[in-house]
Amino acid sequence: MSTKGQATRERLLDIAEQHFLAHGFAGTSIETLITEAGLTKGGFFYHFDGKNDLALALLQRYRRNDELLFREYFERAAELTDEPLQQMLIFVKLFAEGMADLEGLHPGCLVASFTYEWKEVNDEVRGVTADIVRDWRRIFKEQFEKIDRRYSPRDDTNSDDLADMLTTILEGGITLSRALNDPDILVRQLLEYRRYVQLLYTQA
Repeated sequence: MSTKGQATRERLLDIAEQHFLAHGFAGTSIETLITEAGLTKGGFFYHFDGKNDLALALLQRYRRNDELLFREYFERAAELTDEPLQQMLIFVKLFAEGMADLEGLHPGCLVASFTYEWKEVNDEVRGVTADIVRDWRRIFKEQFEKIDRRYSPRDDTNSDDLADMLTTILEGGITLSRALNDPDILVRQLLEYRRYVQLLYTQA
């Protein structure tokens, strides 16, 4: 694909992401997207077979970007300390700071958006949506397993649940922030999670 063609495809993905987050998958038509992108219907179908194919490409991009972001934060934490618990605490702090730097409310999460409209998307889109959540679990779990090799938590817990808890905080924090028009809620919830992890692995 030419550079111009790739730029057009990325612009379509950007426009689709904004509309899917704002209006949902079912509430966004191909006509709306091509009008905003300044394309013909043929131009759209040159890049995507349909709306589900567009959603799939969007999720795949989202998946790559999330992995890069999480890895970048963990790498920055590893540069500051070799200690796995401190690395996790730094990771969450960096994530909270990143959310605090956003202008206004968080735009929302594609995973949540497609999950809410589970029946509107096809099996392939549903599969990638679930895979993204599993990616998050895997990345966070890897760090908690490192922590567990060095520390014993105060209470019975496991790395899967602690990893999923962080995902729950992120998704729930975004929802609360948007519902109450308070962008600081997400940041505060992340910092509360950070304190919880710190207390969980701090011996009395």
